[in-house]
Amino acid sequence: MPPTLASLVHHSALKLTVRAGADRLDAPVRWAHASELADPVPYMEGGELLLITALTLDAEDPEAMRRYVRRLAGAGVVGLGFAVGVHYEEIPEALLDAARQEDLPLLEVPRRTPFLAITKAVSAAIAADQYRAVTAGFAAQRELTRRALADGPEGLLAALASQVDGWAALYDASGAVVAAAPEWAGRRAARLTPDVERLRERPAPASAVVAGPPHPEHPEHPEGPPNGRKADRPEHAGTGDRVELHSLGTSRRARGALAVGTAAPLGTAERYALHSAIALLTLTTERSRSLHAAEQRLGAAILRMLLAGEPDHARAVAGDLYGDLLDAPFRVIVAEPAPAPAARAHTGARTPAATGQATGSGGDPRDALAEVVEAAAARAGEAVLVVPEGERLVVLAADGGAAVAACTAHAAALEAARPAREPGTAADPEALVAGLSAPAGPIAASAAYKQAEQALSVARRRGRVCVEHEQLAAGSVLPLLADDAVRAFADGLLRALRDHDATGRGDLVASLRAWLSRHGQWDAAAADLGVHRHTLRYRMRRVEEILGRSLDDPDVRMELWIALKATSPEG
Repeated sequence: MPPTLASLVHHSALKLTVRAGADRLDAPVRWAHASELADPVPYMEGGELLLITALTLDAEDPEAMRRYVRRLAGAGVVGLGFAVGVHYEEIPEALLDAARQEDLPLLEVPRRTPFLAITKAVSAAIAADQYRAVTAGFAAQRELTRRALADGPEGLLAALASQVDGWAALYDASGAVVAAAPEWAGRRAARLTPDVERLRERPAPASAVVAGPPHPEHPEHPEGPPNGRKADRPEHAGTGDRVELHSLGTSRRARGALAVGTAAPLGTAERYALHSAIALLTLTTERSRSLHAAEQRLGAAILRMLLAGEPDHARAVAGDLYGDLLDAPFRVIVAEPAPAPAARAHTGARTPAATGQATGSGGDPRDALAEVVEAAAARAGEAVLVVPEGERLVVLAADGGAAVAACTAHAAALEAARPAREPGTAADPEALVAGLSAPAGPIAASAAYKQAEQALSVARRRGRVCVEHEQLAAGSVLPLLADDAVRAFADGLLRALRDHDATGRGDLVASLRAWLSRHGQWDAAAADLGVHRHTLRYRMRRVEEILGRSLDDPDVRMELWIALKATSPEG
């Protein structure tokens, strides 16, 4: 620890005597400085032991000494050393009273003790403390490295928590807690996920300090620790932690984060240990990225085999890595960025996805989806196959598993974050659009891929983030046709009838709608319109004459009905 006033008083060579502030001698001393200025405060940084002989001070004026001592205390000076036998044989009573009033430690320095000796003692103590911190830091680095090699990230976190006398937690790229030490810290760390997500939005490397509220996993909290067990560190119970968050990884986008919670700011030795842990976890992260890239290449080969109708070869190549995935029904997800830039002009504003807030990946929604799916699968112990395929991302995930649930939840969150759009308008160009197949097995992988592509096409057409293939058979087929091309066709087909009605010579469009909706039943359609059936027959003949088409043709009736539905406000 750094030198304190008490350690200087106990220094046998200095012969210092405490004359005031004896109860505050545990204050650390950053430096010892001699100054005879009447006001040295502008040159103080705080934490100094100020050494004076009162050469320029009116040390016997009570009011002057009260002002002088008050300013020193306000500037963070931790003590005052007064040399006797130089200008004053004893410390003036005015200075003594002022120091006692401010409770500022006042040390009497004998004439035979030069100020230089005190400065050297402080300097030597600081150097020794720094040496101890560096030595402790190297020892911590060796211990952290040993634990990381022997026990992985979990062992490293346990060693780090012990080194800093606090707790530590590791987050994955999605902001989820993957490991924590001690055990009770997992729930504490999970509450900091929003802070970790904000940290991930900044370019790596990034760090932040947050204050944690009291939490129930400590034993002195009214709710007590979980399961009634004794917590590992009762001295910090019921208090708010000081938590440091650090991003991990060498690329601009963080691959994870480390949280360290302590009751007080970290010292030099603890800081060395923390930096060592960050370096080791970064190395682990980069190594994991290399392995991940190799797994992606293997996954791409497996996907090609499945789509080529070679499930047996795909299963043989998958081995233990993806074998479980191919032994049960899975779903295929095909995702890509929404392509059309028209949506931005349509909405007039950037959405959270466009700014990277929703994706959390610096603008590429495919990376964000991959992180979410892989993190969910890792937490659930599921196998998941994630393959970048040009502009697309292809995912094979277990049906009913955590990865599929995470995908749909992620899509729902993106959907909720976007402004409402009219049918047929595309999503934001930086947003995600995805299609999800029905459950399938390895033999039907190619069909499942086509289903996902069809669902993707529908999602793009509808301006949706994600559509499941099973949803395509639900509801009406008409929303699938609600785009500009269909509306243009409908307007062209019905324009002559609308022009006729605009002259006031009849209501052919409404009559055609009523007749088609009643499946050509004259009496029922005429009753809906409130006209005689002969009037309705005349109107339908006029429709045929104007359009040059026969209403007896079922294709003509179908096209007219679709045109009416596509141009009707109520659909």
